[in-house]
Amino acid sequence: MIHGPATDTLAVAYSMVHGLTRPIHTVLSVLVGATLGAGFMYARDLVSDRRAPAPVAPVVARSEHALLDEVAEHVRREYVDPVNSGQLEQAAVEGMVASLDPHSEFLDGAAYDEMRVSTAGTYSGVGIEVAEEDGGRIAVVAPIEGSPADRAGVRAGDELLEVDGRPVVPGRLDETITRMRGLVGSHVIIVLGRKGAPEPLRFDLERSEVHVRTVRAERLPGGYGYVRVSHFSDSTPGDFDGAILEMQAAAGAAPLRGLVLDLRDNPGGVLESAVSVADSFLESGMIVRADGRTRDARFEMDATPGDLLNGAPVVVLVDGGSASGAEIVAGALRDHGRATLMGERTYGKGSVQTVMPLRDGEALKLTTSRYYTPSGRTIQAHGLEPDVRIVAKEGAARPDFRRAAGSDPEVRSALQYLRDRSLDTHVALATTR
Repeated sequence: MIHGPATDTLAVAYSMVHGLTRPIHTVLSVLVGATLGAGFMYARDLVSDRRAPAPVAPVVARSEHALLDEVAEHVRREYVDPVNSGQLEQAAVEGMVASLDPHSEFLDGAAYDEMRVSTAGTYSGVGIEVAEEDGGRIAVVAPIEGSPADRAGVRAGDELLEVDGRPVVPGRLDETITRMRGLVGSHVIIVLGRKGAPEPLRFDLERSEVHVRTVRAERLPGGYGYVRVSHFSDSTPGDFDGAILEMQAAAGAAPLRGLVLDLRDNPGGVLESAVSVADSFLESGMIVRADGRTRDARFEMDATPGDLLNGAPVVVLVDGGSASGAEIVAGALRDHGRATLMGERTYGKGSVQTVMPLRDGEALKLTTSRYYTPSGRTIQAHGLEPDVRIVAKEGAARPDFRRAAGSDPEVRSALQYLRDRSLDTHVALATTR
């Protein structure tokens, strides 16, 4: 069984959307991103990255943290191993923030850098998506199309054995991924095991800029389209709109008769990107509203004119892995009567985390808002119930999103739903003439 995939970007998503095909109007002048996740190191957190004022040491009476001082002194003097004050301070901060909710987190310099690198949708590396399987095997999920690894012949299913002469250690996937990243033009040597190969394979790869594709599109029979969004990064909106326009162009500019939007196992991502995807199908109206204690935490994001499908029906596939940004898209499209949700109840992540830079290159990821769908529904802990429920058979394998969409039974069900709806429309038109 594969636990969530990760790339050598460790993508998590926290920065402002660039290059959108249409502007997104928002009262948030300081928001520069949002994300959630599990998989690409995601924790299903919808996060907003904003500039924070320079940290100011609060004036606090000693009596207010006397307990902390007392415990820290015992640890410093009596713990079996020496512990310095810096370690204790960081541990105290981490514990304090973690005690608030599952999504707030103190980020040290390395974690914060990782987050900022991953949100852009591009990074410098070799372009391998890997995951740790049961038993500790580090498997190549897929080489990213056009990346150094793809050009060199790395294949899905290969086992990653070494990076620059150092063996891959089970349970330390993050460290392995970090070693594969580096400056453009620098080299890294990886060793892979391949089924049927008599000996391990050695690849000398030159790092380059890699574009992480979050969108995969495919035409379905009968003039319908399929688009899967794995997560929302800065590059998702442009890739998403481009995929739909490309499918239409492939049919001689004929409009699609309907679309299956696959958000299964989508843990979320950049808030503005999720809003932009929803906006691709909406002419007007609210997409999401957030409420919090500060002015910056209270905002509303609205649709702008323009529907890429010109009103053609949409089915959104969701499941228990569809969270936060994916739930925003699904909730907005359903509330506006623009889409039918099919699948299983979604995860239920309805809060926003703001990323606040701290001194020394660290950051605080803090829950600052709860968000609501256009109808005022809160998703937190409830999720979204599908309009048409499809329950996976017990013991059935998870969908392989690398395979053709037409081989996926849930996609076939969604396509049949679109066909039936189209047939009903034709019958209704015929009876009114």
